[in-house]
Amino acid sequence: MAFWNEKTLAEMNTTEWESLCDGCGKCCLNKLIDDETEQLYYTNAACLLLDAKQGHCKSYEQRFSFVPTCTKVTMDNLAMLTWLPDSCSYRRLNEGRGLPSWHPLKTGSKDAMIEAGMSVAGKVTCETKIRDIEDHIVIWPMKDVE
Repeated sequence: MAFWNEKTLAEMNTTEWESLCDGCGKCCLNKLIDDETEQLYYTNAACLLLDAKQGHCKSYEQRFSFVPTCTKVTMDNLAMLTWLPDSCSYRRLNEGRGLPSWHPLKTGSKDAMIEAGMSVAGKVTCETKIRDIEDHIVIWPMKDVE
């Protein structure tokens, strides 16, 4: 049973909610907002906990201890997290778009997500190695494919 088709986000239990995350790592990228236009820009500067090769958090369960500003996506704050990429499963389901064909819940692994170019794996630099973050603005995190 595809629980994501049968339940609303609010009806999901913790395990189901957590499994919606495809593990792309885009939410772990530093983002910039232009003060004048309020335009959102993604960078390839990743959180220091992100494994750049694998594209996932190296300390997910303890991430708030190391990065207090890390945001936990919840039903209560989802609508306010306008910086989540269009490809984000939480955002997609909240907007009634469903999970994409490459999602690990549909394919059984992250391989299709990586092949579709939806993962940060191999595309990022640790934020601690960045000098001028404005030089690291990228557009690929905004990509959303079926």
